[in-house]
Amino acid sequence: MSASRRSAATAAGAAAFGLGVWLGAIAVRGQERTLQPGDPLPGISAVEFSEFRLGLDDFTEVETSEDGLGPAFNGTSCAVCHDLPAIGGGGVMLETRAAIRDQSNTVRGLNAAGDTLVHMFSTPNHTCQAVMPPDTNIVARRAPIPLFGAGLVEAIADETLLALEDPLDLSRDGVSGRAAIVTDVGTGARRVGRFGWKSQQATLLTFGADAYRNEMGITNDLFPQESAVGVTPPQMRLCDPRPDPEDARDPLTGKRGIDNFEAFMKFLAPVGRAAIDETVRSGERVFAAIGCAACHVPSLTTGPSSHPAFNRKPVPLFSDLLLHDVGTGDGIRQESAEPEEIRTPALWGLRFRRPLLHDGRAADVQDAIRAHRNEADLARQGFAALTPSDAAALLAFLRSL
Repeated sequence: MSASRRSAATAAGAAAFGLGVWLGAIAVRGQERTLQPGDPLPGISAVEFSEFRLGLDDFTEVETSEDGLGPAFNGTSCAVCHDLPAIGGGGVMLETRAAIRDQSNTVRGLNAAGDTLVHMFSTPNHTCQAVMPPDTNIVARRAPIPLFGAGLVEAIADETLLALEDPLDLSRDGVSGRAAIVTDVGTGARRVGRFGWKSQQATLLTFGADAYRNEMGITNDLFPQESAVGVTPPQMRLCDPRPDPEDARDPLTGKRGIDNFEAFMKFLAPVGRAAIDETVRSGERVFAAIGCAACHVPSLTTGPSSHPAFNRKPVPLFSDLLLHDVGTGDGIRQESAEPEEIRTPALWGLRFRRPLLHDGRAADVQDAIRAHRNEADLARQGFAALTPSDAAALLAFLRSL
């Protein structure tokens, strides 16, 4: 987006949104307002609110080939996939991942770089379309993960997640989660991954930069090379004559698109809970009793921070952010995640999400629970054995998230 378009959009957006929204918890008839999908994080400053709005504007901008879109891509904006129930949420668009399992049962990517993403669209023509190798024998789908509360998730210390690990199942509860240790492209540091279905990214900047290149084909400082499975280097030069990286800094703000995405996700508030009554509280006790909370940890805490909105704050996300094999894996090896491992999905905002599971195979919560196996088998069996009243309470609790 041009500097003038960004500046105008930011001013107009701030006025339309209402500056009072960012002034912490909003009083409605004398009571605290429940955070709604798409709200900014309470407690951010006016400057940070402007950064949030600028990020929202970039998040929803429809990119074109002049902006660097393609040659292989899945969507023309971030909001194409992250739009339900509000911008920054999940969505019904599914990306395609693929891999090759050889005769030794080793799973590898589709090319020398280990890429597994297969793009749906291409520009300017079909000669730039990604193509699966003929020996591809694993094909999977992945749904967008909601980004609400992502800044709080990023602020959880690595040590907090490492303390939850039990890869050898020393607790003897059948659950053996482990942290995904990845190299953060932005800093070069080894970190605990927490974003993506495979916990493949540790920070919001890298997560957004990866998506900008992979989902829209817009190269940037962190990911400067185009990626399109099956497109040869000579084809790529013809399909994409624009110099890389394509995500240039705005001369007025000094910000790249990936910086604006980071700000939007960082200051995007989590979704508040629905009404909590005694049935819901009873359902939460059932949730813990049958073992669901072993992976879906009700709340974590952010580490020390100079920013009051992120300093030692509770994060009621209902996830340990660890990798587990619960029988729903997609067969794709990615970063440190094994083919059948999936990061525990956070359950906050669950009432706004359908379908469920990483590939959208589950129509509702009951279907998702019944699909669990392996590390989650005891919890699945516990759910199947519930009395009708306990099952109803558990579902009421999940509908409150």
